[in-house]
Amino acid sequence: MILLLSILLLLATFSTKLTLRVGVPGLVIFLGLGMLFGSDGLNLIYFDDPLLAQRIANIALIIILFEGGFATKKEVLQSAFAPSFALATVGVLFTAVALGLATHYIVGLSLEASFLVGAIVSSTDAAAVFSIFRNKSIRPKLATTLEAESASNDPMAIILTISMLDYIQNADFQVFAFIAHLIWQIVGGLGMGYLFGRLGPHLFNRARLESGGFYYVLVLGFCYLSFGVAEAIGANGFLAVFIAGYLLGNSEFVYKQGIARFLEGTSTFSNIILFLMLGLLVFPSELPAFTKEGMLIALLLMLVARPAAVFLTTLFWDYSLKEKIFLCWGGIRGVVPIVLATYPAVAGVDHSNYFFNIVFFVVLVSALIQGSTLDLLAHRLDLLVGTKKTPPHSLELISTETTKCELLEFEVEKGSSLVGKRLEYIPLPKTTLVTAIVRHDDIVTPRGDTEIQEGDILFILTHYDDKERLLAVLE
Repeated sequence: MILLLSILLLLATFSTKLTLRVGVPGLVIFLGLGMLFGSDGLNLIYFDDPLLAQRIANIALIIILFEGGFATKKEVLQSAFAPSFALATVGVLFTAVALGLATHYIVGLSLEASFLVGAIVSSTDAAAVFSIFRNKSIRPKLATTLEAESASNDPMAIILTISMLDYIQNADFQVFAFIAHLIWQIVGGLGMGYLFGRLGPHLFNRARLESGGFYYVLVLGFCYLSFGVAEAIGANGFLAVFIAGYLLGNSEFVYKQGIARFLEGTSTFSNIILFLMLGLLVFPSELPAFTKEGMLIALLLMLVARPAAVFLTTLFWDYSLKEKIFLCWGGIRGVVPIVLATYPAVAGVDHSNYFFNIVFFVVLVSALIQGSTLDLLAHRLDLLVGTKKTPPHSLELISTETTKCELLEFEVEKGSSLVGKRLEYIPLPKTTLVTAIVRHDDIVTPRGDTEIQEGDILFILTHYDDKERLLAVLE
C-alpha cells in the first residue's frame, strides 16, 4: 500500500508540469490519477469510506484554509475588500439560492436537495484560477478581486452546507433558532479567529525554541487549536482558522519566512492528498448515470447562478462589462465542494451517493470547461497585461530571533529611473544593502560600479525604519 501511495504522489507531483501545456487546473489530473488507481480503474487501491474520507479531508482543509489566510496580503484584500467580501459572503449565498431554485424548477430535484447542492458547490477555488495564469498577469483589479474572493469564500459555503444538513435532518426545525445558530457560527468564528490571530505573534516571539523545526510544529498546533476552540464553543472553526491565519500572516514575528514556506508546502501536499483521495472515493462506472443531470446543473451554475451572483454583488462597484464576464467565468470549482459532498453520507442523509456523484461531476465539468477556456477568454476580452517574471533564484531572511531588518525583492521595470545607473550613484538609505542581483538566469554580485539593467531583480536588506525611504528611491 505504501509503495502504491508513494508512486501515486510522485505521479501527481510530476503531472503538474502538464497543467500549463494542457491548460486545465491540476485538480483534474489529480482526480484522474485517483480514479485510475481506484476500484473502477486499475483496481490497485480500494477506498469506499466516506466517514474516513471526511475526517482526513477536514484535517487537510484546516491547513489549506489557514495557509490561504496566511498567504493573503493585507494590501491585496484592502485594495478590493468591499467587492471581494460581498462576493465571498452575499455572493456565495446568491449562488447557492440561484442554483437551488434553478435546479429545483429545471432539473426537478426536491427543494431541500436542490438547495443542498447549491450550498455545496457555492465556493470557488483560487488555486485553480491562478494555476492557469501562472506565467501571465491579468488586470490587478481583477486579480485581487478573484484572489481575495476565492481565499475567503470557503467558510461561508461550509456554514451553508452544514446549516442545510441541519435543516434536512431536524424534524422540529425552528427558523429563529436556525438564524441564531447561523449568526453565532459566523460571529463566534470571526471572534475566535481574531483572538488567536492577535495572540499568535506574541506566542511565536516569546517561544524562543531551540531550532527552526520546532516552529513548524508550533504553527501546526496553533492552527488546529484555533479550530478546536472555535468548534468547542459552537462557532465555525473553518472561519476561525482562516481569520487567524490572515492576521498572523500580516503580522511580524520570529521565523515568519520559514513558516510561510512550510505552510505553502503543507497546503500543497494537503491539496494533492485530498484530490487523490476523492478520486479514489468515486466510482467512474457510476458517473454515466449522472451525466445528464450533472451536466445540466454544471451549466446552470456556470451560466445562471454564478453570473447572477456576480452581477448582483458588484452592482455598486465600478467593474466594466468585460471584467464582470471574466469574474463570472473565473468562478472555477475546486477541492472544497467535493469535500463537502462527503458530508451528506456521513450525516446519514438519504441518497447521499447521489449528492457526491453530482457534485463530483459538476466540479469536473467546471474545471475542464472553464479551466481550459479562461486564458482564451482573458485574451479575447483584452484583460491580460503581460507576463509574470519568476526569478530562477531567490534569497530569504530567516531568523529564530526578532530582527529589525527585512529582505526585499524589487524588479526593475521598463522605463525605471534606475536603468543605466551605477549602484554607487543610487541614494540608498545608510542601513540598506543590495545583497544580490538576479539578471536573466544568473546571480550578479553587486558592486559600486554595477550598472542596473531593465529586468534586474534586486534583493535588498534594509531596516524597517528605512523601508518607506527605500521604496521612494526605487520607485
